Amino acid sequence: MSILIPVAIISGLGLAFGLALSVSAKVFEVKVDERIAVVREMLPGANCGACGYTGCDGFAEAIVNEGVHASRCPVGGIAVVNSISDYMGVDEGSIDLNVARVLCQGNCDNVKIKYNYQGLDDCHTANALSSGMDACHYGCIGLGSCKKVCQFDAIIVENGLAYIDADKCTGCGKCVAECPKDIIALIPVLSGFTVKCNSHDKGAAARKNCNVGCISCQKCVKVCPVDAIHMDNFLAVIDPTKCINCGECAAVCPQHCITNTIVKNAKLKPNPAG
Repeated sequence: MSILIPVAIISGLGLAFGLALSVSAKVFEVKVDERIAVVREMLPGANCGACGYTGCDGFAEAIVNEGVHASRCPVGGIAVVNSISDYMGVDEGSIDLNVARVLCQGNCDNVKIKYNYQGLDDCHTANALSSGMDACHYGCIGLGSCKKVCQFDAIIVENGLAYIDADKCTGCGKCVAECPKDIIALIPVLSGFTVKCNSHDKGAAARKNCNVGCISCQKCVKVCPVDAIHMDNFLAVIDPTKCINCGECAAVCPQHCITNTIVKNAKLKPNPAG
């Protein structure tokens, strides 16, 4: 009998605490919109942060609770934006997808080398040593720091130069942030012609350092029929909002540093999910 009394007391306390917790859970319950889970499932799950939020969970909450448009997810592409917009009952709006481009053609065959680098395979480390081993201080170092942060396997490094596969690139921007030379830029997929050079050296110096660098001749500026090209500190820059993709600039460029980089049917093809 003496054993049953403590057991009964403990059981009673357990029941009381259980009821109290149950009531508290109901009283202090924070209701979660079921749409958040649905939207979260539609997102690619890359958690890259390119949307401006900590990950896909935070972005899903922002879409549902704050009305943020799904087009801020560069990884999902058209398909994800359309699906979420249809589910949320909002206009798909204007969707401008970007793709990363390496604004340099200075591989080992084109650029002169100052010294043989024998350090870590890291662009930041090499850049700290006299701005890298290339004579051009503005070009790609070619040690693949951008490749290491790309979670979509869209970047390869060959012959001392990084190349980006537009079909795999989602425009997340991680490579842009990683590059110590700022030679990777996010460019609209429908932009046709791009100056693939980042050098701000004067013409003679640029030509001496690299076979395919912009030499500030301004031939492209003069031939452009829509005034879409201007010079920025000895470097030709094309305004994608004005460019009509006529190709006149590329035709007259003596250094062949203006190339057609348009991604065909970009509006029709969804980007791969991570």
